[in-house]
Amino acid sequence: MGTLEDERSLLEDGLIQSGHSGLYTGDGSVDINGKPVLKQNTGNWKACYFILGTECCERLAFYGISTNLVTYLTNKLHEGNVSAAKHATIWQGTCYLTPLLGATLADAYLGRYWTIAAFSMIYFLGMCALILSASVPALRPAECTGSVCPSATLAQQAVFLFGLYLVALGTGGIKPCVSPFGADQFDDTDSMERMKKGSFFNWFYFSIYIGILMSSTLIVWIEDNVGWGPGFGVLALFVGIAIAGFISGTPRYRFQTPGESPITRMCQVLVASCRKWNLKVPSDGSVLFETREKSSVIEGSYEVNHTATLKFLDKAAVISDAEISSGDFSNPWRLCTVTQVEELKTLIHLLPIWASGIFISTVYIQVSTMFVEQGMMMDRTFGFLTIPSASLLTFDVISVLFLLPIYDSLFVPMARKFTGEEKGITVLQRMGIGLFISVLCMAAAAVIEITRLRLAKELDLVDKKVAVPLSILWQIPQYILMGTAEIFTYVGQLEFFYEQSPDGLQSLCTSLCLCTISLGYYLNSFILTIVTYFTTEGGNVGWIPDNLNEGHLDYFFWLLAGLSVLNMLVYMVCAKKFKQKKSFQGRNHS
Repeated sequence: MGTLEDERSLLEDGLIQSGHSGLYTGDGSVDINGKPVLKQNTGNWKACYFILGTECCERLAFYGISTNLVTYLTNKLHEGNVSAAKHATIWQGTCYLTPLLGATLADAYLGRYWTIAAFSMIYFLGMCALILSASVPALRPAECTGSVCPSATLAQQAVFLFGLYLVALGTGGIKPCVSPFGADQFDDTDSMERMKKGSFFNWFYFSIYIGILMSSTLIVWIEDNVGWGPGFGVLALFVGIAIAGFISGTPRYRFQTPGESPITRMCQVLVASCRKWNLKVPSDGSVLFETREKSSVIEGSYEVNHTATLKFLDKAAVISDAEISSGDFSNPWRLCTVTQVEELKTLIHLLPIWASGIFISTVYIQVSTMFVEQGMMMDRTFGFLTIPSASLLTFDVISVLFLLPIYDSLFVPMARKFTGEEKGITVLQRMGIGLFISVLCMAAAAVIEITRLRLAKELDLVDKKVAVPLSILWQIPQYILMGTAEIFTYVGQLEFFYEQSPDGLQSLCTSLCLCTISLGYYLNSFILTIVTYFTTEGGNVGWIPDNLNEGHLDYFFWLLAGLSVLNMLVYMVCAKKFKQKKSFQGRNHS
């Protein structure tokens, strides 16, 4: 073998395949200048530490705002409860929709690195606007005088909302790109690095919860006791640290070259297949249109083999007589490659698995809604302390932080000995286990509520809106079960959609995962509306009245448990039918 310079030259000319060289990555990774990268100098955990730190700081800043946002809107901007709740809900919903924009830009134009860097600056500018809004007297309403609280002027509201939605835009570029960019640091053609990638997703979720823990304790305390200006200032400091840390890791990163717009590619298949609706798909898939090169027409992607599913879409790759006679095969709106068609097929096949994640988000939202309301009607004293009902969310956070390292360092190696799987169990099995644990979580909450209601009846407290003498600490198991379900399902989703998504669509598929959270919240609101409507007919108090002692919150929990079982069964059917592509196939290759 020649010198490193000779081998690099051969790699750049495409005369040897990356997978055949032990010195360079085999997945087409390049450095920031577009040159092939040496394995020993780049990627792996040495690059991921910067990425995990960035995610931790960004999530700390996000939850530092969202956790206390309603408090700020009501106490400082003097909004009413309904207005404050509306603004907070719309903002959080926007934060889970903007990733679609960031993902599209990353996959098609900027690449993940530059998208993260650019949107981090937007995030930082948003934090600066929030600091000004909270610190400059002219940009916030005067303090209340007695019961008189002056409303914020239109200009004061505009400055605050401007900063708030800059943050929403910033997180839209960061959130869908950070986990795929971290996964890009591991070479799929290297079995050792491929195993480490599974660990990366575990530690990625761990870093998120470190940020959540710090924001829900330290940052909230600063905002409530020191001031909102200093509180936002600390958050801006962490965003600045995230930007500096992320950029400082640039020499160690591995980059994947962005391809064409994934939305455009999918639209081309749909248009081409509709235009050729009257053509017959040949039984021999090898005669369908495909480029002659090993890589597809989409830069950075491998050619994908034809499958016999969703045959109508195959019409897009059928070569018509007119195209044969003209010899023009260059219009992708009339003729698509098999690879392009298969990418859309893959995305469609992912949708049932994706949909199963919506309902677990509906279950998860109970942690900060119905679990809290249940806890408020229980005995919250512990010695001389009074435990805030919402503070039990800490057990969800702690369970994730405690169990994730155990899962990664103990469960995976032990399971690997029995299953032979690199990751102990398959990602689909992991997600299914999480769905099952979410059923147990709802069942546990229902059992606690049954016990609480029985005590309320025995003590003649049904008609009284007072707490029942049942310790709130009995809620701890349901919080721990929810945290455990997150470890299996949410982390599994991140890994699954990165590995199984078509080349060039990893950021987009990650953003779709985030959308399940938003859709889960909306579904929860819909279920509550339906339950309230039907259970209050005829003058009944309903399942969830203002006085929970009169209601049947346990029925609501059982309903969610039953729907979770149904969701899990549908998931099992879809997962059984789903054909996974191997993790080392279909990854980018420049």
